[in-house]
Amino acid sequence: MQNIRNVAIIAHVDHGKTTLVDALLRQSKTQLGKEVTDDLIMDSNDLERERGITIFSKNASVEWQGTKINIIDTPGHADFGGEVERVLKMADGCLLLVDAKEGPMPQTRFVLKKALEMGLKIIVVVNKIDKPEALPDYVIDKTLDLFIELGANEEVSDFPIVFASAKKGLAGNTADLSKMQDINPIFEAILKHIPLPTGNKDNPLQVLVTSIVYDNFKGRIATGRIYNGVLKNKQEVMHINRLGQMKKNRLMSLMTYSGLVRTETDSAEAGDIVALAGIPDINIGETIADVENPQALPLLDIEEPTVKMTFTVNDSPFAGQEGDYSTSRQINERLKKELETDMALKVEDGTDGGWVVSGRGELHLAILIERMRREGYELQVSRPQVIDKIIDGTKTTPYEKVYIEVPEAYSGSVIQKLGSRHGEIQEMRMDSGIVYLEFVIPTRGLFGYRSEFMTDSHGLGIINTNFHKYLPDPGNWREREQGSLVAHETGTTNLYGLVNVQDRGVLFVGPAVEVYKGQVVGQNSRSGDISVNVCKTKQLSNMRSKGDGGAEHFNTPRMMDLEDALEYIGDDELVEVTPKSIRLRKIILDENAQRRLAKTGIK
Repeated sequence: MQNIRNVAIIAHVDHGKTTLVDALLRQSKTQLGKEVTDDLIMDSNDLERERGITIFSKNASVEWQGTKINIIDTPGHADFGGEVERVLKMADGCLLLVDAKEGPMPQTRFVLKKALEMGLKIIVVVNKIDKPEALPDYVIDKTLDLFIELGANEEVSDFPIVFASAKKGLAGNTADLSKMQDINPIFEAILKHIPLPTGNKDNPLQVLVTSIVYDNFKGRIATGRIYNGVLKNKQEVMHINRLGQMKKNRLMSLMTYSGLVRTETDSAEAGDIVALAGIPDINIGETIADVENPQALPLLDIEEPTVKMTFTVNDSPFAGQEGDYSTSRQINERLKKELETDMALKVEDGTDGGWVVSGRGELHLAILIERMRREGYELQVSRPQVIDKIIDGTKTTPYEKVYIEVPEAYSGSVIQKLGSRHGEIQEMRMDSGIVYLEFVIPTRGLFGYRSEFMTDSHGLGIINTNFHKYLPDPGNWREREQGSLVAHETGTTNLYGLVNVQDRGVLFVGPAVEVYKGQVVGQNSRSGDISVNVCKTKQLSNMRSKGDGGAEHFNTPRMMDLEDALEYIGDDELVEVTPKSIRLRKIILDENAQRRLAKTGIK
């Protein structure tokens, strides 16, 4: 067996996971390649850099003192749990990264739970100990509580601890920053505590595919771990699909990871992580086996989606003006391509020519839409809806566990708002003026709440959610209290018209913006929709009137990004997404036609 260690890195969003991987890669003197920028090597995607979160798992490897260490970067957000569950299959142990001030957070709990279920060895890394408010001892106690809460036995709960400041590239076995010299104590802990990969190179070949990427030259490249046997380049292998059907294929390319890049190799043994090309219809969770003695590995079981949205071709008056890809064929191909790499996503044909896309949460679907938008796609999406199930004859709906940290002064409004959305408080405690709340709430009750939460907590609150389970639907749902301000005509917005309208509610558009009849241009301060003329211009005459030239104040409009728009829209509205614009609109643009349909009771 080669001297290999396979280690995944687990952490909550923004606890320094990607920064730590950077330090490990640089200090191991790994060749990073010409295209690498100064920082956040692993967060190579533009969206990841902007949001500061890891969305797509990635592989890298470093050589340290004759040992090859395969590093697997995992997403920290529960909405990308489909990625997490897959990539942990490649690891034999984990680095659990915990912030020295904040301690273990809800998303940490989600990934750690998966790692413990798989029996992986855990090393706890207390990061950011250079923070002035760092409390390493308190954080270790909280981490131990989390292990016990998740059902870890005595042996697993006696975890090794390393202290680190990933940003400075330092680590040590004590929390004293002045005694740290480099990141090597983390490498030493990996070699000491993470076991060698299981598996036997003399057994028949078995490779479990955990991710797929597409290459213009090599086609589908499957990444996975060799559980048993030896894999050679140009070798004939047996592909066993999800239905158990077998098909022979010959490998066109066999690669292992060296630093961040895939490099061609002649052979690889059990325990190593490889990327291979030459199997055109390979999918995630399937097995590549020996031709003479094919044995399938267990299929990857992924939690089901809980939220769905309808994607349709853009049919607004501005359709086709801003996007490169706007036809149903192009959108359909893009969604099918996404299914090849995202296990937690489902796409079904809708009844009216659209597609019903299901995912793990609002963020999961919003990221997909944002990526399509940046690639030049133009489309419309409906309001997110939960996926209900009938269990034992009862209608059930998905529930989330919500973890909130909020200053004491703002906790009352948070409790009141979640209570009105059918949330049940499970736990409440206070520490140093911060209130920690734990709720169980229907997923539907959280739609549109994040922006309210930021307002209620004055931007000082932290909210995290995890899927809990399916429970009976409480019913009695309140609809959105405020209506929309809808553009009365197609044209260009004018300051004169906007100033006249702004007292009616909150505007989403400023002056000199092209709008069309039926476009939502603001939120009404009362219930019900109002048709407004934001394109109205002042009638000019050669008479000067008193007050001409007076400075009328125009309130700054609320700029809606994609997630704000998805949270805001009602059942009779859509979000129009193009590479240049995010617009809100009524499904039926003509107000009179909408009214006639409402009378007949059709929505």
